Amino acid sequence: MGAGEEPRPVEGREMDRIEEAERESLVEEEVGGGRGRDHMEERGGGGVDYQQAPPVIPPDPQGDGQFSRLQRLNPSNPLRVVINGGSRVTTPTPPGPPHSQPRFTHISSPTPPQSISAIGLVGFLIFKGIQGLLDSGDDADKKEKEVLRYFLPQAEASSLLSITLAFSWQKAVRVGPRFMVYFILWSSFTMTLSAGILLLCFQKPATNGIGVCLLLFAIGNGLYACWVTPRIAFSSKIFIKSLEPLSKFPDLNRPTYGMLGVGFLWMSLWILAVIGALNFYYPPLLIIALVLSLAWTAEVMRNVASLTVSRVIYLYYLRGMQSSTQFCFQRALTRNLGSACLGSLFVPTIEALRILARGLNLLEGEDEFMFSCAHCCLEVMQSIFKYGNNWAFVQIAAYGKSFTRASLDTWALFERQEGMVLIVDSDITTSVCFLSGVCSGSICVIVVATWTAYVHKSFMATISLLAFFVGYLMTRISMALPHACVSCYYVFYAENPQSRLWLVDKTIPDKLNKIKSGRDVMVVPTPRVPRRFAG
Repeated sequence: MGAGEEPRPVEGREMDRIEEAERESLVEEEVGGGRGRDHMEERGGGGVDYQQAPPVIPPDPQGDGQFSRLQRLNPSNPLRVVINGGSRVTTPTPPGPPHSQPRFTHISSPTPPQSISAIGLVGFLIFKGIQGLLDSGDDADKKEKEVLRYFLPQAEASSLLSITLAFSWQKAVRVGPRFMVYFILWSSFTMTLSAGILLLCFQKPATNGIGVCLLLFAIGNGLYACWVTPRIAFSSKIFIKSLEPLSKFPDLNRPTYGMLGVGFLWMSLWILAVIGALNFYYPPLLIIALVLSLAWTAEVMRNVASLTVSRVIYLYYLRGMQSSTQFCFQRALTRNLGSACLGSLFVPTIEALRILARGLNLLEGEDEFMFSCAHCCLEVMQSIFKYGNNWAFVQIAAYGKSFTRASLDTWALFERQEGMVLIVDSDITTSVCFLSGVCSGSICVIVVATWTAYVHKSFMATISLLAFFVGYLMTRISMALPHACVSCYYVFYAENPQSRLWLVDKTIPDKLNKIKSGRDVMVVPTPRVPRRFAG
């Protein structure tokens, strides 16, 4: 029976009045694809009152008025969980028709196929390595023992040094973010330049090649540091503001420390797998596969830490909640692990190709055929970037969305706010975290290459590459905490620009006003190669 064919009960009229009062007093927002959220205010854990958009729900064709309205006022939301041992409990929702409330029910597999393949490959090669060490009398056994004697100690030392540097970077960024932005930009340039000069001094073909690459990177690093100087002041403010909630969560760095410990153990096993690869068919191909698996595994660890931090910080912004870090970490390791694995596979590739497309766009010339499709390539990568980006992890952690859905929705939030895409595209947080990893890798190269030069020079180039790789990966894991805080800060503004938080914190609103009025000094046009050189 339709809702209009019988008199409305008293309870139904009361629900109508409550809904109408809410809609008149709160600001309605529409989030990508017509999706909405419940619009209510909460105060808890010393936080600030924040608001959310009201749900956009189609009318109930079955006329189940009271239950439908109760569902609209109390929608099923992954944010409504028991926090801190039950101090905050969800409001029970009466049963209703399954079509009356849209849900985000994506649950990622806790054991993705990629993880099983990587663990299986490393486990098999560890077995082959131990088997080769137990056998004796052949050249392969001699080579494996030589690797174990002269390669393993330096690899373990680089892991320990990289973990120490990772802790130091994170602590320094949390204590003095304004100074550290400058320091990271220029210390990475200095350390990379020093490592390249050191490797060139050994006068070996392999080390000369690595040294030249480091020198070229150092030159590009220095030019980039000069170019982004106008953006540093704003980025420092963003770091300071986004790291302020950390004082309310003293245990929030524990998941990151745990991931670093797991990374160190995985690195030890990985070295044994390299020894096993020398005792199997096609060692070069196997070692390349192991390097790729190590990079992917470290990226998964970084994203797990990022998901944990994102959920804790975003719920604090959104509801004023002080969530349990342990619960959020368990959620990242179970429900969101599949999204973390998928993002670890695609985000670095997409971002690298996007940077390459931007580089080609800079070299565009009127008369050169090879750069005639530069704009087309850039547009293609911009379109792909919407389906896979680092900003997605905030909504994955907060709402349990799938990776692609979260990427699209988050980018749609940025596009909805005029000037917001320009701000996030010009943000140098990712570059600062990346360069901190490069700086740690260069320091590891300087220490380990000097050590190896005195014990076994034939391993110098290999161990230098490994030390750089390990130092970079470990530092990126530790920098997941400040990076996630900055991401939550931007996404929360894009989703809730009318929140009371922005009545006190004018950092982003003032920047948007400057962009709209043409008085901004941070967003500068990308320098292009002069046509007389490009053509």
